[in-house]
Order: sequence, then structure tokens, then C-alpha cells
Amino acid sequence: MTIPRQTPALLVTEAERRSQEVTDWAARIGWVIGLLLFVALVYWLMREGWKWRATLQGDLPAPPPLPSGSRAPRLRMTGRYHGTTTAGRWLDRIVAHGLGVRSRAELSLTGAGVSVVRPGATDFLIPAGRIRGARLDKGIAGKVLTEGGLLVITWEHGDRLLDSGFRADHPAEHAEWIEALGAFSPFDDPLLGGPGTTGAPGSTSTSGTTRETPQEGAR
Repeated sequence: MTIPRQTPALLVTEAERRSQEVTDWAARIGWVIGLLLFVALVYWLMREGWKWRATLQGDLPAPPPLPSGSRAPRLRMTGRYHGTTTAGRWLDRIVAHGLGVRSRAELSLTGAGVSVVRPGATDFLIPAGRIRGARLDKGIAGKVLTEGGLLVITWEHGDRLLDSGFRADHPAEHAEWIEALGAFSPFDDPLLGGPGTTGAPGSTSTSGTTRETPQEGAR
């Protein structure tokens, strides 16, 4: 049996193929470096956008600190804090003073208001006299959850009306918080544009419900 001999042309082609296999590593490394640079650029742009938004919201005062001394809470809830926006505008995120940082949260309702304790982030108080009420919703600050899976507390801060969104570890607890704080929706408030104001998809309206004052709900 005769073994065919490789011609010089075939030997050159084989050498080029093997050389190409080696140089492919350089191309792959280049792609990886390019991808990492792209991710870094996106992260930098997001960070700059966050800082720019915080600058625009520089007129917003810092939220009140938690009250000193221990008070027996009327209600307590553990879950997640999903962010704060301008009331009725679920994408207009508030990032000043750490309000844009999502985190775990523990809520307590006392006569002083709603205390929000956030491990790894700034704690704050929603004063009782500033609470307008609460509602069920499904989205805030670009975060969309299940229908009615979000407790949104509307409150006045500085010269703005804000929505702060929370999701309890046990969402069935949301109802008693709405009962305690009073049902309120900025979509039904004529001073805020009334019906037709753009809110989160599936926002729950409170038309026809009796609204309890914040002070009554906090007692």
C-alpha cells in the first residue's frame, strides 16, 4: 500500500491553518477586552446619570431622621424598599439623600409616623403629619412587580409630593397598612392632574373610598 506524499503546497496550507489557530487566541482576547471596556463605559454613564439626577434634586431637603427613644409600634413590617419617585410619576426616580438606593427595610408605624430602617442604607422617617395615604400598585422607580404587589406611601417632603414603594415579605400585610394610613391615590387628586395622570401600569385607583387623614391613621 502506497502512502501518498504531501506536496509542498499542502504543507504550507497546513502550517497556515495551525498558525491561524494560534492567532485566534489574540482575537478572542481582543473581544473580551472590548466587551469589558463596553461594560465599564455603560456603568460609568449610569453613574454619571445618577449623579446628574441627584444634582437636579439638590433642592430637596434630607428626610427627617428616626425619632429618638423607643415607641411601641402600632404596625411593623419587614420587606424591601424599592425606591421613591415624584407622586404619580413612577419613572421619575428620586435619588437625592440615598432615597434611590434599593434595600431591605423594616417599617414601623408609631405616632411619629413611619420609621424606615434600612440595613446598609440611610434610615429615614416619614412624618405622620406629612403622610397623605397609601395604595396598592405594581411598579415604582422602573421596578415592576405583580399586580397589587407593592405598598406605595404618598407623603409631602419639602415642596414635593412623593411616592415611596415597599414590598412586605408577606404581601397580605399591605391591606392593614392602607387601612391605618388611609387610602389615597395621586391619580384621583385634582391638584395633581386627577384622572389621566401617568402612573405605573396597573395602578390601583381609590375612587369612591373614604380617605382617613394621616394623623388619624398614625395614631
